[in-house]
Amino acid sequence: MARTKYQYHSLEDFLISKVASVDGILDGGGGATFPVKGREIEATIMFADVSEFSRRSFDLSPTETLIFVNNFFTWVTAEALRGRHGIIDKYIGDEIMIVFSKEFGSEDPFAEAVQAARYMSEYDAHSFDPHIGIASGLVTVGYVGTPMRYNCSVFGKPVVLASRCSGYRPDRPGERSYSTSIAFPAAEWQDRSFKDLFPPRYLPLPDGTTREDPTTWEMMSPRKVRMKNMPELEIQEIVNRGLHWPTPSAGERARIALRDLHEAGRYWPRQPVT
Repeated sequence: MARTKYQYHSLEDFLISKVASVDGILDGGGGATFPVKGREIEATIMFADVSEFSRRSFDLSPTETLIFVNNFFTWVTAEALRGRHGIIDKYIGDEIMIVFSKEFGSEDPFAEAVQAARYMSEYDAHSFDPHIGIASGLVTVGYVGTPMRYNCSVFGKPVVLASRCSGYRPDRPGERSYSTSIAFPAAEWQDRSFKDLFPPRYLPLPDGTTREDPTTWEMMSPRKVRMKNMPELEIQEIVNRGLHWPTPSAGERARIALRDLHEAGRYWPRQPVT
């Protein structure tokens, strides 16, 4: 009998459906105890955030900022997870964390994360220009918190590495501009083919033939970086030289959306809407 392949919608759904690799109660001292419950898996972690979020949201009202961020999360979730096997771990401010694993159904978690990053950039209609960090390795999916409140999340060095990688910017003197940057430990690329992960696009022509569209993606030379509280690491960066010029901007869209909510009687501001 063929096994049913489930599409997990959350880390908690996954953890409940699997046998834990650790499940116990520990003494926290002072008479308090805490549980340790989780499952170790191999996974690829992705972090993505909005480029220059502080500058772009500084002049927005709190509710406009909420609209701006939710617009980003809606778009990035749709593009990153369309037909893929990633699970969203959490939203943190303007940042999203996604987990890919063979245990979720992915055949190649790293490649799937890179391809998700590619589509997040190429269909970036509102020019969020995300900075993306990716890292793979052994992690633990587990419950964290106390009886007051538990969450399910992912823990391990790849989480730290992916977060740190997302913070690097490939700006160097004389470099051309770019929209999106993807950074990851250089060792993870191995013997992969750039064209396999970033295949060319072909544009249809009036005569029925097609023409290869020049790629806007470029792999940069590996470089060593110093990460806070971590050893020096060689990272690999891929940048998208293609730029988006949306009209209106994501910030202006947030302002327009809030005015629309106000006019529809769905927003009751403490201050006048401008």
